[in-house]
Amino acid sequence: MAKKPKLNKCQRDKELFWYLDASGNKRWLYRHRYYDVLKKRREKKEQAFTSEAAAYRALCEVRAKLVSGNHIEVENDNMRVAEWLDIWFESNKVTWRPNTVKQRANMIRDQFKPSLGKFKLATLDKETYKRQFIQKLLIDYKPSTVRLFHRVFKVAINAAVDNELIPRNRFTKVIIKDEGAIEKANMLTKAELQTVLSYVHEKENITVNTLFHFLAYSGCRRGEALGLQWRDLDFKYNQVTFDRQRTKNEIGPLKTTNSYRTIDMDSKIMAMLKKYQTWCKELYLFNGKRFSDTELVFVSSQTCAPYAENSLHYAFERVKEHSGITAPFSPHVFRHTHATILLLTAKIDVTVVADRLGNTPKVIWETYAHVLDEAKKEVVEVFNDALKLLS
Repeated sequence: MAKKPKLNKCQRDKELFWYLDASGNKRWLYRHRYYDVLKKRREKKEQAFTSEAAAYRALCEVRAKLVSGNHIEVENDNMRVAEWLDIWFESNKVTWRPNTVKQRANMIRDQFKPSLGKFKLATLDKETYKRQFIQKLLIDYKPSTVRLFHRVFKVAINAAVDNELIPRNRFTKVIIKDEGAIEKANMLTKAELQTVLSYVHEKENITVNTLFHFLAYSGCRRGEALGLQWRDLDFKYNQVTFDRQRTKNEIGPLKTTNSYRTIDMDSKIMAMLKKYQTWCKELYLFNGKRFSDTELVFVSSQTCAPYAENSLHYAFERVKEHSGITAPFSPHVFRHTHATILLLTAKIDVTVVADRLGNTPKVIWETYAHVLDEAKKEVVEVFNDALKLLS
């Protein structure tokens, strides 16, 4: 067993000491005794300082924190980032959606702990964070993905601040390159959209046909469509209410507060859904099942089971192959196309489009900046044309 070094008192303060380490180098430490909030005797110590001034400065910081009532911060200042991430995850996972739990567990295991886990939560600084985490991730991931990791880590650090483990979040102003760049949203031209919808009408089963038309005409998210129940459809007023989503075959809350909404729908699409409802009732009867308005709208054309995400994926692959679409093609393409047509062709106000898509105007401005820039140019042309008519 290694022999403990002899501690020698410093004249500067009775709680400061110096000693010789194993290599014979002079080092300093402090040992501060205090009473916690429960009036129990405690000792806070830290060693290996390379100067008396550094040890004294750290001792003064501890005393100041205790005088200010920051006992929790003092008692946990040796906690590692990995320890806090485990506490944060276990304390909050019951409040998160299943997909969020899985996503954050993977981030903690694969990104956060390998790069940052060994650092002390209280002393991890911005430059170390950028060097050990952000810059290394940018080698293997797109900036947009790294920004996602960064946002989630900031949530965990904000929780540490709320729990008084650290005084503030040092990473809120970290900027990742291309932070302001928004990738142009993939979308279909009106001709491509018509080609796709014509193809599914002629070649695909009734579920795929109805679902594709609904996604195109509503602009909703995939999970919102798959989570629809028949009671969410108002055939009298041609409206649809989004109140839940289905992801990975699990029903859960919508993405944001703005996502809870009721939108108007085209009468032809509502007529298509009404026809599809009649078909569903017959399918349930054929399979010996009872139909109710709490059943999911989109189901397997053979078993009445909820329409699976992988089935939707394969449907998009088939349609892309046979309809000549060359760009990336997914349910979200319908959402982008819907928004673009409303903003650029129909000249619908940004706020109205945001309400329809379940977003905020800020998100619309950022995501469809290229579309709105085109609209701004058209304003000049319209004004010039108006002047020509007056002259």
